[in-house]
Amino acid sequence: MPAYYNEIDPHAAQWLRNLIAAGHIAPGDVDERSIVEVQPDDLRGYQQCHFFAGIGGWSYALRLAGISDDRPVWTGSCPCQPFSTAGKQRGCEDERHLWPTFFRLIRECRPASVFGEQVAGVNGLAWIDHVFADLEDENYAVGAADLPACGAGAPHRRQRLFWVANANRSEQQTRDRIARTKRQENVR
Repeated sequence: MPAYYNEIDPHAAQWLRNLIAAGHIAPGDVDERSIVEVQPDDLRGYQQCHFFAGIGGWSYALRLAGISDDRPVWTGSCPCQPFSTAGKQRGCEDERHLWPTFFRLIRECRPASVFGEQVAGVNGLAWIDHVFADLEDENYAVGAADLPACGAGAPHRRQRLFWVANANRSEQQTRDRIARTKRQENVR
């Protein structure tokens, strides 16, 4: 099954296509629409969905971690400008605050696992509190780590919040069973 990549920047979208063609990231389809336009039905048939895909960093990182291209997982690093100290710091009032849109898709599609990242600092911590509350209300177990870029060999500190959410296993098994039943009914 192909992966789904959502990236609105045409240059980055072409870069994704080049990386896919070269085999550096999971094979898949690149959608250049805004995430605001993406509907749950658009994501059917994809095991991995990468939102705000940039140049495929999450797909590449999953491979480095030994996670196969067919493992069901979503990733999304929502725009950081609303929460960065380098930006206008408009937070939730900024039109680039796209967590509510990403969360709508998560809530409606119920992926088994979701990975993401955001700026650290006071604004990022407030953001992650909101993300945790939303995901926990949907029965996801959530964890995060505040990591500096220099911890991965970069020549600067640049703190980032990396987070993961896993759906409640029994709930996920129920959804999987319902999906299998629906597929079998469609075959009949």
